[in-house]
Amino acid sequence: MALLQVVDVASNGEPASKTGSKQMENAMVKIAIVYHSGYGHTAVQAEAVRRGASEVDWTDVALISVEEYEQNWDVIDAADAIIFGSPTYFGSASAQFKAFLDATSGRWLEGRWSNKLAAGFTNSAGMSGDKLATLQQINHFAMQHGMIWVGLGLPPGNHTSAGSPADLNRLGSFLGAMSQADADVPPEVAPAGSDLETAEYLGRRVAEAAQRWLSNQREEAVAA
Repeated sequence: MALLQVVDVASNGEPASKTGSKQMENAMVKIAIVYHSGYGHTAVQAEAVRRGASEVDWTDVALISVEEYEQNWDVIDAADAIIFGSPTYFGSASAQFKAFLDATSGRWLEGRWSNKLAAGFTNSAGMSGDKLATLQQINHFAMQHGMIWVGLGLPPGNHTSAGSPADLNRLGSFLGAMSQADADVPPEVAPAGSDLETAEYLGRRVAEAAQRWLSNQREEAVAA
């Protein structure tokens, strides 16, 4: 989003362009996408979530692998919304992702993430793969942190004779975004395009929800 350059002076004596930049910085919604990817497929899904969120104006998106969460705590803590992603292994999030969840216990004690928005996504090789169990695991984690969950918000795709694997939400998820990638296919080929478009949709939905959520919070603060 381009910044408008204004040449006159604001009421506080600063150039209006500088004041406008401060206002835009204050209005920016910050989103952190924290994910683990064992073989690259979930990383492709995470990048699609990032693309979707980045399409929404006034949004700053950080893509963080769980291998790098320790050096990015400040970024995650400052986020207005956190989108969590993990592959589904044996009906659960991966061990590496679960280690990240466990590492947030101190933040849970402090209530540091309370009232942040949250959402989730997952990938597996199976069409089902018990991916719902992973999304439920992420959802329960977010609820324990006092976060506000944002679901996918799409009707199921490819569920009638007129449907197609190219439909959004072809795997019929509601809690979060699901994708499927054959185990013997590289991430350059899978997940399918419709699954990535579904992930983009989730990213946009969270960014738009965060804009509304923060706008309401600012209005309440002004009214108080």
